[in-house]
Amino acid sequence: MKILKLSTQLHKWIALVVGLQVLFWVGGGLVMTAIPIETVRGEHRAVELKPGPLELGALPALGEIARRAGVAPVQAELHSTPRGPAWTLKPAAGEPVIVSAATGRPFGPMSAAEVSAFAKRAYKGEAGVSGAVLLTTAPEETGRTGPLWRVDFADREKTSFYLSPATGEVVTRRSGVWRIFDFFWRLHVMDWNDGEDFNHPLIIITTALTLSIVVSGFILLWIRISRDVKTARAARKRAP
Repeated sequence: MKILKLSTQLHKWIALVVGLQVLFWVGGGLVMTAIPIETVRGEHRAVELKPGPLELGALPALGEIARRAGVAPVQAELHSTPRGPAWTLKPAAGEPVIVSAATGRPFGPMSAAEVSAFAKRAYKGEAGVSGAVLLTTAPEETGRTGPLWRVDFADREKTSFYLSPATGEVVTRRSGVWRIFDFFWRLHVMDWNDGEDFNHPLIIITTALTLSIVVSGFILLWIRISRDVKTARAARKRAP
């Protein structure tokens, strides 16, 4: 029974190597499917704000705005913000520039009280603001760069809203639920840095080894079932 012995040894040792990761896959998959994705994204805490009307006739032309801003945009977007209408000017090279659509100049700095009011307006719930801080570097969990305001709410999910320091817009939402989901996601894809790479060599090798466990397990099952069937048949033949 060389095949049986080989399959048993292969199944046992590979299972010891990848068993913990298989547990992470199953456990992480359970967590990620049990938590609604809308809750993870914090959609239940977001008020659907309708953009205010833009009175184009009262605003300077785009060419004048670009001249005042000192930007030669290849793309421009006009939109409403909590601080009034704004142009996002995208030059051929470099980062987009956000300016007031009324003045063509960058918006001034916001106070903690002002940004807290903007966040509270966009928040759905009864919890109050527990803190507001201007971060010079966007945290990794936001997936963004540059400075951001972070406003925390005293709800059970520990919700945090991240707002643009230029326009006061909520650019992303995070919470304790999101962080739990993100932790299990990183374990699931075996990318413990940022959870972005889900087809790297380590997970491919581990998946291949896990497949060998399944295949060797089926081989063991087939051999043992065949042996039990033969034993049962032999016992019936010996019976009087």
